[in-house]
Amino acid sequence: MNLQRLLAPFADVDGEQLLLAAGVAAVTFVAIRALLGLLRRRLCRHKQQGHAERPLAALLEGALNRTSTLAVLLVALMAGLNMLDLPGLWEERLRHLWFVVLGLQCVLYLDRAVTLGARRYFLSHAENDDSPTTVANTLVVWAMKTTIWVIFLLAALSNLGINVSALVASLGIGGIAVALAVQNVLGDLFASLSIAVDKPFEVGDAIAITNVSGTVEHVGLKTTRIRADSGEQIVIGNAELLKNTVRNYKRMQTRRVQFSLRINPSTPAALAARVPDTLKAIIDRQPDVRADRVHLKSISQDALEYELVFYVLNSSYLSYMNAQQGVLLGALEAFAELGVDASAPTRRLLVEQHTEAANEADAPPAFTTRHH
Repeated sequence: MNLQRLLAPFADVDGEQLLLAAGVAAVTFVAIRALLGLLRRRLCRHKQQGHAERPLAALLEGALNRTSTLAVLLVALMAGLNMLDLPGLWEERLRHLWFVVLGLQCVLYLDRAVTLGARRYFLSHAENDDSPTTVANTLVVWAMKTTIWVIFLLAALSNLGINVSALVASLGIGGIAVALAVQNVLGDLFASLSIAVDKPFEVGDAIAITNVSGTVEHVGLKTTRIRADSGEQIVIGNAELLKNTVRNYKRMQTRRVQFSLRINPSTPAALAARVPDTLKAIIDRQPDVRADRVHLKSISQDALEYELVFYVLNSSYLSYMNAQQGVLLGALEAFAELGVDASAPTRRLLVEQHTEAANEADAPPAFTTRHH
C-alpha cells in the first residue's frame, strides 16, 4: 500500500519520459564521477609541480576525497527526476532534497578541509614533523567543525519551513538552565580552552603537579590523561589541573643540581682547603656538565659541610642521574686518595660513678662525653 502511494505520482508518466529520466540520471552519474577523477589527477600533478608542494592543491585534493558516492547517486537521481512532470508537492520536496544533499556534501568538504588545514598549520609551527597533535589543534578543529555542522542543521531546518529563530530562542533559554546544572563540566571546558590558548603543556610533555608526575597522553574537553611514571594512567579534570602548579620538564633547557658533602670535623685545615678544587675538577670531568661553584659552607662539631652546584646541559633525567652519580663516586675516590675521612665523628659515653657510700647517697653519677 505504501509502495503504491509512493509510486502514484509516476503513474501518468509515459515510458519515453521515464527512459529520458533514466538516461539523464545515468549520464549525470558518469559525468560527475569522471569530472571528480579528472580534478583529482590534475590536482595531484599540480601539487608536486616544480618539485615544491602546493598547500592549496593538497587541501583541495584531500577535500575531494571526501566526496560521498551516495550524494553523487542522489544528485544523478534528482537530475533525472527534473526531467519528469511531477505534481507541485513533489517538486517542492525535490527542491528540499537538492538543498539537503548539496549542503551535506559541501559540509563534508569543509569538514575535511578544516581537518587538513589545521593539521598543516600546526605542523608548520611545530618543532618537528613528529610532534604529537597539540591541544590547540584538537580544540580549534572541534570548534570549527561544530560551528559548520550547527549552521548546516539550522539552514536545513529553515529550508524545511521550521521557524529557526524561535528554536534558537528556546534553546538559549534552555541553555541557561543547562549551564547552571553543568557548571562543573563548563568549568573543565573553559579550562581546556585556556590550555589550548596559553599552552602550559601539550601532548607528549613530561609534567609534574601535586602528587602526580608523568607524560601527558591526551587533553580532552573535560579531562586530561597522564601516564604516571609508575605506569598507571591518571585522569584529572582540566579545571582541577590548572588549580595546581604545573612543572613542565620537557621545556627545561638545563638542570641545576645542588647538594652537600660532609667530612669529619677533625680534618686538618690544609687538607680541608684542597677539597673544593678537587671536587670542582671532578665535576668538570663529567660529560654535558658545567661546574658553578664548590665552597665550604659550614663548620660544626658534627662535620665540615661542602656545597656543590653544577648544571646539566640537557633536560634528560638520565643525564642528571648519571652526572650526580659520577660526582659522588669521584668524590669517594678523591677522599680516599687525599686521606679525608668522610664518616661522621664517633662518640663514646663514659659514666664515672663514685665508690664512697656517702657520695652514692648524695651525689648523682657524673657523665662525660668524648669525641674521636
